[in-house]
Amino acid sequence: MVRRILQTWLQQWNHGVIAVDNGAAAWKVLQQKQPPKLLILDWMMPEIDGLELCRRIRADQRSAYRYILLITAKDARQDLVSAFDAGADDYLTKPFDCDELRARLRVGERILKLQDDLVRARDALQFQATHDLLTGLWNRGAVLDVLNRELERCWRTRVPMAVLMLDLDHFKRINDTHGHLTGDAVLKETATRLTRAVRSYDCVGRYGGEEFLVVLPGCSSTQAVRIAERIRSRIAQDPVGTGGAGLQLSASIGGAMVATAAGSANEILALADSALYQAKNAGRDRTVIL
Repeated sequence: MVRRILQTWLQQWNHGVIAVDNGAAAWKVLQQKQPPKLLILDWMMPEIDGLELCRRIRADQRSAYRYILLITAKDARQDLVSAFDAGADDYLTKPFDCDELRARLRVGERILKLQDDLVRARDALQFQATHDLLTGLWNRGAVLDVLNRELERCWRTRVPMAVLMLDLDHFKRINDTHGHLTGDAVLKETATRLTRAVRSYDCVGRYGGEEFLVVLPGCSSTQAVRIAERIRSRIAQDPVGTGGAGLQLSASIGGAMVATAAGSANEILALADSALYQAKNAGRDRTVIL
């Protein structure tokens, strides 16, 4: 009867409601992909009681925080202490008042909203710490971290890999002639074309200025050349719209193959940079793999 009354009230207050008649069924619901975050539990439930369910929920560190309101006929001080020790956020004794319940639920909603805001802020900070804000690609530090991890994997598994260093040809001329806003638009479009040209498990980062770094795990020399040429072709495929006449882009690409007994990340980067230098000296808009 209490459950039905609660369900009616909650639906009148525009809550989506999942009602179950025992603790085991509640625990099963909480294992779903998107379980409810605001919970009303009865202390006395078949199979798993409210206190044990609280303990299980708090022990599950993988899920987001859930706000628990425990309701019961128990009103002794020690019962209140036991409920909070088990992990309940709030405690309401039966019979309870409709307005008091609604007020307590609003407290839970405010706390859950604060949690969501904090999670979004944390995720935004994590993104800013690892991504280039203009292009959305991995930033220099993050892509170098990926490079070091993939090098370790390469040496451990003895599967070859490649590193590409890409430089937009005559980018300074674009900035000087059309302005930095146009230059920014060109970098963003280059990033988009780059990510569309590589494999889903390749890593693309902005290395600095108009330079980009591409880490190609599990890649033979033949595959590296094929991917580099696909990147170069995609970048030059269509002019970049700038509000006036489109700008025709091209890129020079230098690549380094990583042998299973190769040196450090700095040595690999130096080899890719040397290959890029050769591509530029040979007339730009080309690929050189060493």
